[in-house]
Amino acid sequence: MQFTAVPSRQQLTTWLSAVSGTVAPRRWFAAVLAAGTVAAMVVLAGFAGMSAAAAEPSVALGTANAYAVLAGSAVNNTGPSVINGDLGVHPGTAVTGFPPGLVNGAVHAADAEAAQAKSDLVIAYNDAAGRPSTAVATELGGRTLFGGVYSNSTELGLTGTVTLDAQNDPSSVWIFQAGSTLITASNSTVALTNGADPCNVFWQVGSSATLGTGTDFVGTILALTSITVQTGTTVEGRALARNGAVTLDNNVFNLPTCAPPTT
Repeated sequence: MQFTAVPSRQQLTTWLSAVSGTVAPRRWFAAVLAAGTVAAMVVLAGFAGMSAAAAEPSVALGTANAYAVLAGSAVNNTGPSVINGDLGVHPGTAVTGFPPGLVNGAVHAADAEAAQAKSDLVIAYNDAAGRPSTAVATELGGRTLFGGVYSNSTELGLTGTVTLDAQNDPSSVWIFQAGSTLITASNSTVALTNGADPCNVFWQVGSSATLGTGTDFVGTILALTSITVQTGTTVEGRALARNGAVTLDNNVFNLPTCAPPTT
């Protein structure tokens, strides 16, 4: 068997010196190099693949980053909801239920700021929807998922707990793509572990999202149509609806502090 266009051991050693930051990895790779150039290429290709998988970029939200709630037609609230972040609507103008709801941020209704945030939301939605993905079953409950892009062509549901494990890499990103709906059952939980960052969790929804009563939810929802957040649900993230309404009922939104993603 003949292999062509295979780098020499010296070329591999030079490359390794450029990318390796510690002595131990260099010694380990040197041992692999001693076993043969082709074997080294297989190992290096595997490491390159792992690096690519770990490097899923975040979704840039632009000015929508400041909004805990953003809707296309209206924001409707019942009860003493607390929104720790900005609230906006565009092109609609209706914002109802504040008070008794409280917004610890700015409120923008059909103004220039809301228009810009809405434009940035459209870009973010299209970005998240266009990422290559791994297909998953509808039900996410009971699963532990590492960073990546996960999709279901029809719907995503959550009953119980889904755990997002960053494997001690705080830059890990999760993007969930639901072809139609996202629905959580009552008292469901999105749990983060091993350094997972709520800034890096995104839920792109092809129609509407419904968070069931008492859900403990994490991440930014990017919905094409509407978002309904039922009684007592807490969200560490955002509810951003392109065309329809965001409906709230005695909820708490905590906007995470997120740096702009690097490009």
